[in-house]
Formats: sequence, C-alpha cells, structure tokens
Amino acid sequence: MLGVTKVAGGTFLSLTLLTTSVVAGGLAGLAISFRNLPDVRVLRGHVPAQTSYVYDVKGVLLASFHSEEHRQTVELNEISPELKRAVLAIEDSNFYYHEGINPTSVARAILVNYRSGGVVEGASTLTMQLAKNMFLSHQRSYSRKLAEAILALRIEQVFSKDEILDMYLNNIYWGHNNYGVQTAAKSYFNKPASELNLAESAMMAGIIQAPEAFSPFANYEIAKRRQALVLDRLVDLDWITEEEAQAAKVEPLGVGKPQAWQRSRLPFVTDAVREDIINRFGSDMLIRGGLNVQTTLDYNMQIRAEEIVRNAHQNLRRSGVQADQMALVAIDPRTHFVKAVVGGIDYETSQFNRVLHSRRQPGSAFKPFVFYEAFASGKYTPSSSVANYSKGFRDGSGIYRPENYGGDMGGGDVSINQALTVSLNIPAVVVGQEIGLDRVIDLTRTLGIESPLQPVVSLPLGPIGITPMEMASAYATFANNGWKSDTTMILQVTDNNGNVIIDNTPKPQLVLDEWSTASLTTILQNVLRPGGTAPAANIGRPAAGKTGTTSGERDVWFVGYVPQLSVAVWIGNDDFNRTLGRGVTGGGTAAPVWRQFMNMALENEPVLPFPAASQFKRPESKD
Repeated sequence: MLGVTKVAGGTFLSLTLLTTSVVAGGLAGLAISFRNLPDVRVLRGHVPAQTSYVYDVKGVLLASFHSEEHRQTVELNEISPELKRAVLAIEDSNFYYHEGINPTSVARAILVNYRSGGVVEGASTLTMQLAKNMFLSHQRSYSRKLAEAILALRIEQVFSKDEILDMYLNNIYWGHNNYGVQTAAKSYFNKPASELNLAESAMMAGIIQAPEAFSPFANYEIAKRRQALVLDRLVDLDWITEEEAQAAKVEPLGVGKPQAWQRSRLPFVTDAVREDIINRFGSDMLIRGGLNVQTTLDYNMQIRAEEIVRNAHQNLRRSGVQADQMALVAIDPRTHFVKAVVGGIDYETSQFNRVLHSRRQPGSAFKPFVFYEAFASGKYTPSSSVANYSKGFRDGSGIYRPENYGGDMGGGDVSINQALTVSLNIPAVVVGQEIGLDRVIDLTRTLGIESPLQPVVSLPLGPIGITPMEMASAYATFANNGWKSDTTMILQVTDNNGNVIIDNTPKPQLVLDEWSTASLTTILQNVLRPGGTAPAANIGRPAAGKTGTTSGERDVWFVGYVPQLSVAVWIGNDDFNRTLGRGVTGGGTAAPVWRQFMNMALENEPVLPFPAASQFKRPESKD
C-alpha cells in the first residue's frame, strides 16, 4: 500500500504523484481532478488592460491614464533580443525545449520542499508562470502548483513558444505598477524595450522574481547584484562571453524614475481631454483601453501661455486690480484647433477650468455679433448712421433705457464704424432691436455658442454668461472670414490596435457672409488703433478685436484675432459679486495680456492681411 506522509502545506503523496506524472510525461490522471480549470484558449482573444497616453500636436507626451495595471503592449519583435535572452536565462533556460513543465526542475523543487516541510522553492517554467498570472492566485500550495502545471501543458498545446513568450513579457509585473516590458523599460531606463542593451536587460530580468525588493529604485546595490547573477547565468549557458558579462557589469546605467502615477505636464489640457474621452467612450475605455490621444495643443505655447497669465495676474494685483482669476484660450482659425488653454492662475490651487466651464458676461465683446448680423441683413454698411440716443425700450420688467459707458446718455447719430470702434452701448441696443435679437441668437448658435441666451433688450451689451472657449471659437470664424470647422482639443484617437476611432481633420464650411465678415473685421481693426478702446492690444501687424467690460467692473475681456490665431482673455473673480475695482476696463487690463501672448505666439508666423470687403459682393436686403 502506498503510504502517506504529512508535511506542512500538503502531503508527500501529492509530491510523489506530481513527480511520477512529470517523469512519465503527462498529468492525465490529475487532469481529471482539475476538469473545471479555465479554458486556456481564451488567451487567444485576451486583451490586457493597457495605459492610454495623451500627446500634444507634435508628439510630446503630456499624461497617461491607467488602472492599477500601467501597461503598453508591444510585439515580440519590438523587444530587445538581449532582454529576451536575459529573461530566459534566469527564469527558464530550457523554455524552447520543454512542453510546459521541466521534469528536472520539478524534481529539484520537490526535494527542497520536502526537506523544508513546505513550499519554499518553485519549479515554475515560464509557461507555468504565465498560467499562474493569468488564471490562478499567487498563494503557495501544492494544489495550485498542480493546476499551474496542467494549465501550462494545455497552453503549450494551443500556443507557439513565441506566442507564449510574447504574452509572458507583456503581462508580468515588473514593479512600481509597471505591467509588461514596455512600460517597465520606459520607467527604469527611459527607453522602449526595443532599445535595451545587455546591461539594462540583465537588470530588468533580475527584477522579475521580486520586483519591489529588487528594483533599482528601491535598492540599487541589490539590483546590481541581481544583474550580476543574470549575467553570470548567461555566461554559464554560453549565451554570452565572460568579457561581455564583465563589460555589462561595469557599464554605467542611466536609471529613470517611476512613471506610473506621474502627474500631467499640462493638467488643464489633459483634464479636458479626459472629460471628453469619458463622455464619448466611458472611463473604462480610458484607463484600460490603450488609447493614444493626439491633442491639438502646442506644449511650448501652452507653457508660455501659463507663464504669461501667472505673471500678468501678479502685476495686476500689485497695481491694485482685485482679480483672483484669469483665463486665456487660443484657437487656430484655419482649423479651429485649440492651441493653448489656461483655465486659471494656478492648477494646484484650483482645478476648475474657467475656459470651458465658467460662463461670464462678455460685455461689449458681444457687440460684434449684433453688427455682423446688421451687415448680413443687407440694410447696413460700416458707414450707416444709427441713433446714439433712445427714449427706452419695453422689456419684461418695464422700460429699459441703455446708457453709454460712464453714464453718457448719448445724442445724435453715429456711424456703425464709430459706434463699434469706441464701443457705444446705445447704438448696439438700437440696432439689435431693429434687426431682431432672435437673429443675433441664431448667429451665435451658428458660431458654436451653446450657452443659454435670451432675447432681452440688453442682449447686445453682453449681460448673459458665455465661456471664454465659446467667445474665442466664435471670433475664430470671423478671423477665417466666415469659414468654420468644429472647435476641438483632440486631433486624433487610435485604439490599442492602431485603429483610428476619432478623426477631427478639419472640414471647413462657409457659415457667414464673406462681405459682412470682412466689413466687421475692418472695423474691429480700428479698436486696436489710437482712438479705439484697445490701443494697448496693438501688435504691429493686422489684428482685430473687441474689449468687454461689464457693469460694476466684475468681468473684463479682450477677444481678438489675426488670420492665424484667435485668442480670448478674461479677468475676474470666481465670486461674481466681487468687483475688480473702479475704472478697470478690458482695454486697460485684458488687452495688454492679449498683446503679450500674441507677440509670443506669432514670433515665427508671417504677417498676413485680412481680406478686404471689396473682394466680395454685399448681401441684398431681404426685407
């Protein structure tokens, strides 16, 4: 009768059965007891959780999003031969010769475990490790080892050796939340797995057994000892020479730093991208789907924009302007690609992105929408006279009588050119009533403004909140003389297989009348000249724009453009009831910030003219 000897964690019978089965070359008897093990064929369609990456328009990495598993899979031929050899040497040098289990290793492990009274040494082949990582717990027990062996045999029957090695290298844990060889190589050595040399590969291979303990981030000396162990093993196998091993041992290593939980380089940008992707595909797709997101943002422009806003805010505070916040957004009118978005003074203090989510009164920066619609109606030209006086207009709460800035009640008639250049309020309200405010609101919808607007009499003076993004986007269509694409911060998104799932290639459409747009731009250029409300915005090249200052000096704006860039600058307080200070205007505070940003952003851009209205046919009156 076969005797049974009890040992800690199992029985000698189990060990004997496993040994006999291995030596015999099969585990058929034991397989009956494990018929409920998972079907290894599911690995054929298995897609591991992968990290999603966000880049700027030129390919600069901005941020990564992932679950617990920070992973980027690569093909086997994209992994350094040195690394593959080092891993096989230390983990399973007979990998290409066994069929899932290694009888010699099993026999050695059984002897060691029997003598110690428990499972202290494994006999895992690389295939068995893969089976454990993909299907089983990491608890040390004989039953788990038996299941591991059976699954390994099944895996070897279904998959080729190269497929198994591919899955192994892309799935195992390498420490510091790095799963798979690619993210580990980038974390430890700042390079892709394809570029790892012998010294780096040996250290990487030495980490596998206990990643957190053997990591060079945790203890560089221990990591070096593990590296030497791998190199010596490679020599013993005659896979490298002694000279190669010695050279690798003394080679300086440029060890990187953990990357799994690094903060975004441009948090205002990547937060917005994250929100967009989640709204489209859900959070699981973002943190597990291995997306590659190319944004439209320019990293260098964004960094300098943040610096300009931060310094400008400090200067304003020193000068007595009581502004807690500032926002800036830049859009390329030719594509409607967002190039820079500064959602506030300091992301660390406040993560709220005012460019996207803060609806603030644009004040007189709204007037161009009214006067464009006047031109498009066919009834007005820039030289048309309009009343600069009013007895008042009836609205829902009684009689509304507009005033010009500073309480001026106006008098006489003025041209539209003059009214817009010096930002008179009364003519804007008068024209709004004459052309119809519903038409003005329809125009804003055409230009991409989605914020709620009502046709109140004072609408031409911008009393209803609009976001800086909406203002810059609308003005971008003016800058492109009526041609509009969808404004976006995302250029392209590909999935983990490289398939394009978002393609925001511009598809411009002519949405405005060209003569009316060119006429409006001609007047808005006068705003930046002496006699206009924003000579402080003059940048020495053709540029157009409009100031905005709300009642009580709670919000001040400058929104302006050249053919290559449309930029909105807003200054205010998150508490709308707080004033910026008596006499603070968009022309005096926001315009200089706009000028500084534009001078920086246009350093290498040619000077381009705007099209003249004379190039286009004036619309005919439809009334």
